[in-house]
Amino acid sequence: MPHAPRSENAGHPIEQADTQADMQAGTPAGVRPDGGSPRVPAPADVEVIGLIPLLAPYFRKGLVEGAMPEPLLGTMKAHRLTPRHGAVLPQLLAGELTVGELARRLRVSLPTASELVGALNRAGVVERNEDPANRRRVLVSLSADYRPAIERFIATRSEPLLRALDTLSPRDREGFVAGLAAWTREILA
Repeated sequence: MPHAPRSENAGHPIEQADTQADMQAGTPAGVRPDGGSPRVPAPADVEVIGLIPLLAPYFRKGLVEGAMPEPLLGTMKAHRLTPRHGAVLPQLLAGELTVGELARRLRVSLPTASELVGALNRAGVVERNEDPANRRRVLVSLSADYRPAIERFIATRSEPLLRALDTLSPRDREGFVAGLAAWTREILA
């Protein structure tokens, strides 16, 4: 559904509001970082936008840490590993990956993926091994010492999402995944 041009929505309360995120980013309210004006949400968008704050408790540090089993929690804290480091771990559940594959999946640069893997490796959470088929490639895998804790943590944290996905038709699930991927691309752009 096409959205109304900005001029038709002048004075809309959402357009006038100063947001905390804008202020924290140093961007004046109503101005995108790229210099353009933000799109004013259409009535059909408001329903989706209203759901986002309801997800916030799921991502709060205390809740995440409360679900994280030892020794993983202690290691994450001791080595000052962040949620960005944690994002690597589910990618490795199915098996080893190259740093390049991790970079693509996480939508980060190769140097960033390498830094994340390096910190996790120093903490003992992941292992880096030479690829026997191509010695120039490094394969990354979960450490056997941490795999059970990581599997438990990811199973616990993903349970609500997996239950929700089970209620969707294959077509709706595809649309949900496509929407999340598009949103992630926009956030990381």
